[in-house]
Amino acid sequence: MSALPSNPDPSSRDPATSDKDAVCPPANVVDAPPEPTLHPTPEAPTPRATIRLEKKHPLAIRWMHWINFPVLFTMIWSGLLIYWGDSDNAYQHPHRVYRIGLGAWTLFRFFPEWVYRWLNAPYQITTGLGWHFVFMWIFAINGLLYVTYLALSGHWRLMVPHPGTWLATAKEALQVTLYDLHLTRVHPPAKKYNGAQKIAYTAVLLMGAGSLATGLAIYKPTQAHLLTSLLGGYEMARWEHFWLTMGFCAFFIVHVGQVIKTGWNNFRGMVSGYEIRPADSRPYSEEITTAIDKHHTQLQKGKEAV
Repeated sequence: MSALPSNPDPSSRDPATSDKDAVCPPANVVDAPPEPTLHPTPEAPTPRATIRLEKKHPLAIRWMHWINFPVLFTMIWSGLLIYWGDSDNAYQHPHRVYRIGLGAWTLFRFFPEWVYRWLNAPYQITTGLGWHFVFMWIFAINGLLYVTYLALSGHWRLMVPHPGTWLATAKEALQVTLYDLHLTRVHPPAKKYNGAQKIAYTAVLLMGAGSLATGLAIYKPTQAHLLTSLLGGYEMARWEHFWLTMGFCAFFIVHVGQVIKTGWNNFRGMVSGYEIRPADSRPYSEEITTAIDKHHTQLQKGKEAV
């Protein structure tokens, strides 16, 4: 017998039997990971707006407001030039219309001499009359257009206190005044026109009409003698005209001060017509609707009473 070779040639093996005889290492079987359970992703909450832009003043109101500002300023300035002729202390006019006093006793005379020097008023009466007579027509036309717009648009319902609401309006005006003077922490209700504004703006309308009437009585006392007589005569018409002017000056000072105190947002409303307000505040349009409904209700009650 012949001995088998100790190192057989691998290439001499049968390919069919070599794969069968080969020993494969055991495979590591790993279970497939479980499919992830899909949960719906919660949607992020939509952020809510905290402020909104709202229309406050119509274009007509803004135009007439800004026209009236320089016109009224010029009327007061030119009026002071005219007043100097009566208020010059050197002449001591016997009627002394422009003063505060009792009888012959005078507490304060309008105006101190330094005011007239600052205005360069001495001997400028004709200059003052010229400016006054020109701008009085602009003042009258602008005021007439303003009142007409308030009447036709219904905007007056927001500005003028309604009959039967004067007491409530006065209480609200007092609350606004105390709050502005830092005498109370109770914030008045936010409205387009609060009680103090309603009283002030209504008074300004009446003052404007009074200024035109007294001015005409002074300008043409003979031709308008009936009007002059109704106003108490020429001297009384001058007195009334002067104190109406002082009322406009007081309103002007308070009005500008309130605008500065309230801030740019309120000023923006009179320039652009729009105001930034809290998102949850009551829209101005609802105030208009409520005012119209109240007005119609009051008219209906008046008809039923008749």
